[in-house]
Amino acid sequence: MDDNAKKLIWLKIHREGLKIIGFSGLFLLLLNFLMHYLFPEWYWINLFISIISLLLWAIIIFFFRVPKRDFFCEHGQILAPADGKVVVIEKTFEKEYFNDERIQISIFMSPLNVHINWIPVNGTILYSQYHPGTYVVAWKPKASEENERFTTVVKTYNNEEILIRQIAGKLARRIVTYALPEMECIQGQQLGFIKFGSRVDIFLPLNANIKVSLNQKVKGNKTVIAEI
Repeated sequence: MDDNAKKLIWLKIHREGLKIIGFSGLFLLLLNFLMHYLFPEWYWINLFISIISLLLWAIIIFFFRVPKRDFFCEHGQILAPADGKVVVIEKTFEKEYFNDERIQISIFMSPLNVHINWIPVNGTILYSQYHPGTYVVAWKPKASEENERFTTVVKTYNNEEILIRQIAGKLARRIVTYALPEMECIQGQQLGFIKFGSRVDIFLPLNANIKVSLNQKVKGNKTVIAEI
């Protein structure tokens, strides 16, 4: 058995997906049972529905996978908070918390990416706030301020403040965040989870040394995106 097959068999599932996987599995099982029971003469149609059901359920399971990420990070390095592609690197005015200019890096997560979000630095949670909103596609600039989102601010041990914003996309309509104000956090700890297609913005001090480029693919909890 090759390594890829072993990884598939021993796939770890995130706790946020257990209910969805369970309910969807029961629904698809019931659907297939009824189709075979009520229309036994529809052999090929029932076979097609069974294959599609298995594929759909496998996709749902795959979406909630938990990758094994071994990392080593030096002091002052900021890790990517999510898997995906860098779609924004720019100086911008952050008005929710800082009310001043920051460097914004945005990572877009496609439905095929791992959707766990990680805390990118060691420190203390200063701020954690949920905002309801709309659901425009996550790569549009206005998504950062108009979509459903959750903002978390971490103060590092060298007194720098980093803002991470989890943003719901067109498909993602539920953001889960584990960060609480005054909570001590460590780099690589899970920040939360966004279900189905989304984006994460991170706002850094202007003196941050950016280590990624536009359209670069990054891995959460592994790729160094900046140094401060």
